[in-house]
Amino acid sequence: MSIFRHYVLAAGGTGGHMVPAHAVAQELMARGHRVALVTDERGTKIPGLFEDVQTHVLPAGRMSGGVSGWIKGLKAIREGRTMARRLYETFEPSCVVGFGGYPALPALLGAFAEKIPTVIHEQNAVLGRVNRLVAGKVSAIATSYPEVRKLSRRHAEKTHLVGNPVREAVLDLREDPFPVFSDESVLRLLVTGGSLGASILSEVVPAGLAMLPISLRRRLQVTQQCRVEDIEAVRATYAEMEIPADLATYIEDMPTKLGWSHLVIARAGASTIAELTVAGRPAILIPLPIATDDHQTWNAREMAKTGGARLIPQPRFTPAELAKQMQKLAMEPGALQNAAARAKACGLPDAVKDMCDLIESFSPAPQTIDTVRVEELSLSGLAGASA
Repeated sequence: MSIFRHYVLAAGGTGGHMVPAHAVAQELMARGHRVALVTDERGTKIPGLFEDVQTHVLPAGRMSGGVSGWIKGLKAIREGRTMARRLYETFEPSCVVGFGGYPALPALLGAFAEKIPTVIHEQNAVLGRVNRLVAGKVSAIATSYPEVRKLSRRHAEKTHLVGNPVREAVLDLREDPFPVFSDESVLRLLVTGGSLGASILSEVVPAGLAMLPISLRRRLQVTQQCRVEDIEAVRATYAEMEIPADLATYIEDMPTKLGWSHLVIARAGASTIAELTVAGRPAILIPLPIATDDHQTWNAREMAKTGGARLIPQPRFTPAELAKQMQKLAMEPGALQNAAARAKACGLPDAVKDMCDLIESFSPAPQTIDTVRVEELSLSGLAGASA
């Protein structure tokens, strides 16, 4: 017999939603609780996340594509809501936690119908569309930034600043000093465009590095994420410039690469910002211009305002501009170290703990349940819903 609570975490299948959900799941399980995940097919395929967690793929429609698209989307949401309610009948969660993305919507609607406490977490500096839809009905709203656009003031009493949970391996970097850097040191550069990569980085970064003074260029060591269609061209360019470069379409051991780096060039996704600020790594940020509600620009502003990052809008992200900003950071004495300290000052390292404390505060007292019986119940009545 074990004493624990049950929690359902619901997240869209991108790294920005799944990484914080995974960090919360690990902490809840470390506290002795049992966790189930609701996501989409994409979420089940992200390496290294939720490998030890019961996972359910529920229908989740998008409201797009005209009248027919809306009808199809509503039908999928209704089906997902019904399946979520069937899961709750057997799994009996104390709280359902949404991390944004369309797959979170049917899970939350099912929780509302069953009168189960609900918490949503917003990773970005702009409240996402699904979180906007449910904000009025949830028990609590957890945010990653002190100010979140499109979050109504009438929800202020149930809004809690917790930060954006990161993996434990990233959190551990906060205790390590910034890598030693001097006029003669190797400059270790990490370039990442988020879970899918970014062609603009493959185009501009090698060209920008080619414009650096030879004395700095010879000290470069690059780790870069590239799209499949870009990687061989980027590899050839670095080889021609004799710059040591480790290229991959997906960087699996990101915490190690982040800890190794002196400077990061990246998009401004929520998880990227959270990891940079928790670890204390300076960055040059290029927000994705087509991001919904321009949320990546808003994500980057706090870090840029404090001096922990240089924010370059994509239309101004040219090889010459990149080379200029890199020289300011790498060739002015103490500039990288100072930017690292300012980035670290923006971090909220207790995000996982504070988020889990918030979730537990809306939970009834723990129940004593037969573990074997739980294994049977959690899967009953959901044939075809689990992945």
